[in-house]
Amino acid sequence: MACLVVVAAVIFGGGSIVSRSYMEETAAQAQTTLRLAVAALEGHLKRYEALPALIADQENVKNLVQRPDDKRLQAVTNTYLKEINALLTSSDIYVMTMDGNTVAASNYDEPLSFVGENFSYRPYFQEAASGAQSRFYALGTTSQKRGYYFGSPIRVAGEIRGVIVFKVDIDAIERSWNGGDSRIFVSDPEGIIFMTGSPEWLYAAIEPLTAERLARTETSRRYADAKLRELPVKRGTYVGQATMTISGGSSEREYLVASAQMEDAGWSVNVLVDTGTVRAQTKTTIVAVLLFLGLAGLFLAVILQRRSRSNERMQMQAHAKEELERRVAERTDDLARVNSMIEKEIAERRLTEQRLRQTQADLIQAGKLAGLGRMSAALSHEFNQPLAAAKTYAESAAMLIGLGRIDEATDNVRRISALIDRMASISRHLRNFARKPKEKPGTVSLEEVIGDTLEIVAARVGAAKAELQVTIEKDLPPVQAGAVRLQQVLVNVITNAADAVEGLADRTIEVSAFVEDEGKVSIAVRDRGAGVPAAIQERIFDPFFTTKGVGKGLGLGLSISYNIVKDFGGRLIVRNHSEGGAVFKVELDVASETALEAAE
Repeated sequence: MACLVVVAAVIFGGGSIVSRSYMEETAAQAQTTLRLAVAALEGHLKRYEALPALIADQENVKNLVQRPDDKRLQAVTNTYLKEINALLTSSDIYVMTMDGNTVAASNYDEPLSFVGENFSYRPYFQEAASGAQSRFYALGTTSQKRGYYFGSPIRVAGEIRGVIVFKVDIDAIERSWNGGDSRIFVSDPEGIIFMTGSPEWLYAAIEPLTAERLARTETSRRYADAKLRELPVKRGTYVGQATMTISGGSSEREYLVASAQMEDAGWSVNVLVDTGTVRAQTKTTIVAVLLFLGLAGLFLAVILQRRSRSNERMQMQAHAKEELERRVAERTDDLARVNSMIEKEIAERRLTEQRLRQTQADLIQAGKLAGLGRMSAALSHEFNQPLAAAKTYAESAAMLIGLGRIDEATDNVRRISALIDRMASISRHLRNFARKPKEKPGTVSLEEVIGDTLEIVAARVGAAKAELQVTIEKDLPPVQAGAVRLQQVLVNVITNAADAVEGLADRTIEVSAFVEDEGKVSIAVRDRGAGVPAAIQERIFDPFFTTKGVGKGLGLGLSISYNIVKDFGGRLIVRNHSEGGAVFKVELDVASETALEAAE
């Protein structure tokens, strides 16, 4: 009963604490992403904010709005605007008279020229025509391209005679949001999403599309003929953090929300992070704690059992002593010498028993410390891949039993047993940063190590829908290493490759083993992912440094792998492939003849 109470306390109380911790960490990362997104948008827009007023002060622009029918002035102004537009890398620049007609534009010679178009209905024209510096975001009614508009009045002798407009393209910033761990979108004052790294959300509203909102949007023709719709959103909270649940088809996903207002532009910038990872991390942590408690309970049971046996022995000895004393008391004086010898023997046995109990206590304490050392150095990190594979085999076995395919289910159970044996082996050899300094590498066959590694990573590679291409050079000589720890290195590197290609069109992972130089054998793992940026190549093997999202890694795998290979006398290096993707290469020394003779 007490055990059930402890388990319930861990699941319910500990789960809430762990969830809150992970959510706070995720929220901090979301806020960082939000600040970067807002800074990028504001920086991009501020480049152009002062430019319309400067160009409006040019003489040819002022002359054109006074004589809009002058063809020569139109040609000169069109050419000038085209050159300025190319120099400033803006989208379009155009000049309008006070009736809203466009008389010059940087795209005058293009099929969708603005010349001759009337934009008097646009708020940016109306505000600039009244003498203000205007800003407005909209979908172009002529070009059908999204842009941010800066408008400025053209003053001649203190009188407003026209309006000049800069249209700025912000698609490049939007494209930079694709493919990240976070989902970013920007909404207008009506709650309509007009910038997003998720195309399926474009022109969807996160607020109800009331008649008033639709009327204001249609009056300004902000989104031209684009079809507006409401995004199915439910807002809520999870362990104190604001969340947003978005439905899509037959499924729905919950996101942590971080928002900020861009007051000058009137925009709301939002960063969404999937909470599924946080929930998965919470479950994994609770399972690990329960496993630790189970092992501790088993250890305590062993100690109690040994103590019980010791008490039984002591009671038996005490009974024997009493019986002996009773018999000695009944004997005559003729047996005095024998009685004295017996008492001496009893004293010796007592001393022996005391030494035995002290020795047993020392052994138990040493065993406890060794067990705790192994668990803290290995179980916390290195059981993830075998546990994931065992879980996959267990789920598959359950399905096979349900289908009556007992032989295949039995094979899965055998595989689970083999993984458990392998986990036991790993727990005896893995080190973190405090490995046994006197442990020496031995002779290892790469064919066997790679074969065992492929079994462990098969489930993760399959989950990523990746394809492994394995090439092992014939007659590879044995290398100087440790089989289990080398296998750990390869599992880490191949699993990272699977993470890198997941979701890509080309998910091929190449694993090759070959003799590179005399006395050296290399194992290379190449993926087709985005590669390793030059800025982080020097830090990628540092402890706790990771490029993955929240909940996808602690940043210890490559650091541990680097130190393991270094302990073998080899080296682990990374580079980017000329055709794309990253290549991690393990270089090891060929085993010496002395080591080969010792292995034989």
